[in-house]
Amino acid sequence: MAAMLIAPSFAIECSTASAQSQGPPAGDSATGSKTFEALAKSADEARDAGRLDEAVQTYSRALALNPKWVEGWWSLGTLHYDADRYAEAALAFERVVALDPKQGTAHAMLGLCEFELGQPERALKDIETSKTLGVLEDKQLRDVVMYHDGVLLQRAGQFEAAKAALTSLCLNGMRSSELAGTFGMVALRMRDAAPPDPATEAGQVVQHVGRGACLSGAKEYEAAKTEFDQVIARTPHFPLVHYAYGCELVDARDIAGAVKEFEAEIAEQPKSVLPRLHIAVAEYKVDSAAGLKYAEEAVQLEPNLPLGHYLLGLLLLDTGAYERAVPELEIARKAFPQEGRIDLALATAYAHVGRTQDAAQARTEFARKKQAEQASAEGTVEITDAMDARSNR
Repeated sequence: MAAMLIAPSFAIECSTASAQSQGPPAGDSATGSKTFEALAKSADEARDAGRLDEAVQTYSRALALNPKWVEGWWSLGTLHYDADRYAEAALAFERVVALDPKQGTAHAMLGLCEFELGQPERALKDIETSKTLGVLEDKQLRDVVMYHDGVLLQRAGQFEAAKAALTSLCLNGMRSSELAGTFGMVALRMRDAAPPDPATEAGQVVQHVGRGACLSGAKEYEAAKTEFDQVIARTPHFPLVHYAYGCELVDARDIAGAVKEFEAEIAEQPKSVLPRLHIAVAEYKVDSAAGLKYAEEAVQLEPNLPLGHYLLGLLLLDTGAYERAVPELEIARKAFPQEGRIDLALATAYAHVGRTQDAAQARTEFARKKQAEQASAEGTVEITDAMDARSNR
C-alpha cells in the first residue's frame, strides 16, 4: 500500500490553474509566450497519449520558460511520482506548495514523497497540513493519505491519532493485511517500522489484534470480539493484548468487560501505568470511587506523569475530596496550560474549599479558552497523545 500510485489523468483533475492563468513566461515576449503555450500544449498531449518520458521533458522545458505555472509543476510531480522518482516529484510538489500554499492536495502528495524518501517528520507535517487544508475528494487518494498518516503517527508513538486515521479507513470498508498489521501495532502500542513476520507468533498476534481493532473501528463489535477472543485464548501473556482488548470493549460500551481486561493486563505487568489510567477513565462518572484506586496507583508508579494527576484530581473531585483534588489539578494545569477543562474542574474544587476568587479566575480562564476553541467539553476525559506522549507505557 505504501507505493499506491495516483494516475496522471487524476492529477489533471486536481490542478488549480491553467497554463494561461499563471502569468507570462520569463522575458514576457510575444515569442516566448507562444513558445511556452506550444510547449504546454505538447506536454499535455504527450501525457494524455502515454508518452510519459516525452511529457516530462516537455513540461520541464515549459517550466523553464514559466516557472510560475502551477499546473505544470503539478503534472510534472505526478509523472515523477507514478514512476517512483520520489525525489524529483518532491521538488515539483514543493514548487506547487510555494506557489499555492493553500493547496492541500499538493501538501498530501509532497508528504507521500517524503514518506518514500525516508523523511518521516517532514512527511507527517505535510500530511497533517493537507488534512487541515483539505484534499481532493478522491477515494484512492484519501485512502493512501490516511493510511500513510496512520503509519507515520504509529511510528511517532502518537497512537490515539493513528487509531483515528486508520479507523476512518475501516469505516469505509477497507480490509487488508497491511492495514491489519499497522492497526495491530497501533493497538499494541508498537513503534516498529514494520509489523512482525506473519509466520511468527508475534506476527499472528498483530494481525488478529489489527483485524479486531479495525472491525471495532467499523462498529462490528461482535466480529471484533471473536478476533480478540481467539488471540487471547492462544497467547494470553502477549504484552498489551489484554490492554488492546480492553480498549475495544470501551468502544463497544462494555465498561465492565473493559475493566476486566485492563485488570488482566495489570496482572501480567504489575507496574504498567496505562491500563490503570484507562480504568480511571472508564470509571469516571460511573463509579469514581472504584476508579480512584487505579488513579492513585498510576501516580505512585509514575509521579511525573501529569495526566495521572489530572485523572486523580477529577476522581477526587467527583467523590467529594475537594482539598485533595486541588493540588492534583494544579499540577495538571501547569503541564497543560491550554486545557480549559482543567480550569473548569479547578473552579469547582476552589469553590468547594472556599477559594472564591480563585474559582472566579478559573471560570474566566475556561471561558476564554472555550471562546478560542481550545477548551474541551465538560465531563469528558480522554487519554490522548496530545496531552502526554509518556502515556505510551
